[in-house]
Amino acid sequence: MKIAIIGYSASGKSTLASYLSKHYGIPCLHLDKLRFLPNWQERPDEDMRSQLQTFLENNSWIIEGNYSDFYYQERMEEADQIILMVFSRWSCLFRAVKRYITYAGRVRESSAEGCSEKLDWEFIRWILKDGRSPKARKRYQAICQTYADKITILHNQKELDELMSALRGRTQVQPLKT
Repeated sequence: MKIAIIGYSASGKSTLASYLSKHYGIPCLHLDKLRFLPNWQERPDEDMRSQLQTFLENNSWIIEGNYSDFYYQERMEEADQIILMVFSRWSCLFRAVKRYITYAGRVRESSAEGCSEKLDWEFIRWILKDGRSPKARKRYQAICQTYADKITILHNQKELDELMSALRGRTQVQPLKT
């Protein structure tokens, strides 16, 4: 099974990806781990593309993150299931603050080595405004239309909780539609 998880920053993509990886025993890739070097320095594009291309060769995978310049269409096409997380901007900001309080000064499992959790004005602006650009919304709409047969859209924590609850009773890999 191949699962692509996309959506707004701080909506819970990493947490869901880690859960699904453990639940199904499928390798998981957090794209932030590929994108960044220590201290939040960006990895060169070609290096990221090469590593992502290698990961895509796995028979099963979970890939979490957007990064539309990096095999985005290929990921969507190859995925058996796409999960789109479109939580409200305020919910995402709340989650980011909560995450910062929990992990301040430490590196989360889904972050690149040497990238301690931070919450600065640039990231807050990304959550509230820049990450929700018309271009991003159009991209999500296109994914929903193109892959309507394999997309699950989660709008809030209640829907995420319902999905995870439904998964707890499954022992085999099955579609994630709720």
